Amino acid sequence: MNTRDKTKEISIGDIKIGKGNPIAIQSMTTTDTRDVKATVDQILIFEGAGCDIIRVAVPDIESAQAIKEIKKQISIPIVADIQMDYRLALESLKSGIDKLRINPGNIGDIDRVQEVVREAKARNVPIRIGVNSGSVGKDLLEKYNGEVSARVLVESAEEHIKILEDMNFSDIVVSIKASDVLTSVESYDLFAKKYNYPTHVGITEAGTAFRGTIKSSVGLGIILNKGIGDTIRVSLTSNTTEEIRVAKEVLMSLNLYNKPDIKFVSCPTCARCKIDLIKLANDVEELTQGLEKKIKVAIMGCVVNGPGEARDADIGIAGGDGKAVLFKKGNVIRSIDEKDVLDELIKEIKNFKSE
Repeated sequence: MNTRDKTKEISIGDIKIGKGNPIAIQSMTTTDTRDVKATVDQILIFEGAGCDIIRVAVPDIESAQAIKEIKKQISIPIVADIQMDYRLALESLKSGIDKLRINPGNIGDIDRVQEVVREAKARNVPIRIGVNSGSVGKDLLEKYNGEVSARVLVESAEEHIKILEDMNFSDIVVSIKASDVLTSVESYDLFAKKYNYPTHVGITEAGTAFRGTIKSSVGLGIILNKGIGDTIRVSLTSNTTEEIRVAKEVLMSLNLYNKPDIKFVSCPTCARCKIDLIKLANDVEELTQGLEKKIKVAIMGCVVNGPGEARDADIGIAGGDGKAVLFKKGNVIRSIDEKDVLDELIKEIKNFKSE
């Protein structure tokens, strides 16, 4: 069952999520939010990489106030990440944020929560509840003898949801992340069976570029394939643009990416390969980053497998001895010297016009 078609539609700036809208890729800045220039420069790089929504940390009033100027210089919606202090939420709302990430049960007494909710409602700003193993309340942990299971995470989310619902606030997005893949999968599955609020999905604290990519890809692949998830973040201890690249590739592999982008296929090489295929594949991928073009490109090691295995590719090359053949839809077009393969292939990709 595709729950994405049934989730509540919510606007985050000019992006709509839920109710079958395209899945949005989200990431988070690593700069000091008070440094407007550094933060804007980083966000613009993320925009170019394919980020749809950006989150910034708001640890102090100065950071909240800086959002007003940051927002003027970027094109994508901005989310304020608040921990505990309701005053930072109020100041961020005044600065024009598009979404608020805060757990209402963690910001003090009910009057403070009501003040934040009142301002969010007046400005049509949704609130994302973010639950993970570190945010589960003490009482809930004691109830389950310290166990942080899928059931505990969902119950923690329900506590925060109830606070907002009791205040007639329903523009809610929920994330229920764990660093364990199967716990995350079960959490989102349990939640989606009970609620129609849109979900922000990911595997938290996934790890380094290598391990984190694998864990995130496996977890997100399962969750998304269940029809769950309206926004997505890949969390890596790595360059943040790598998070966006991985998220795009996960969505593309499931045919869930709705923007023009290059789809690559390449073979693992073997003894028949006579060109430096690994370097060529990496160079082509690097040089075409950010190129919005709907095209399938094949980079194959030899003519034995090249045009045949990759006959559905719009453009491809298959290596030979010191040269390569260029093919389109399985038909060989011409031979190219190895030294010219990269330049010729990039030129063909850029000149390609999809039907």
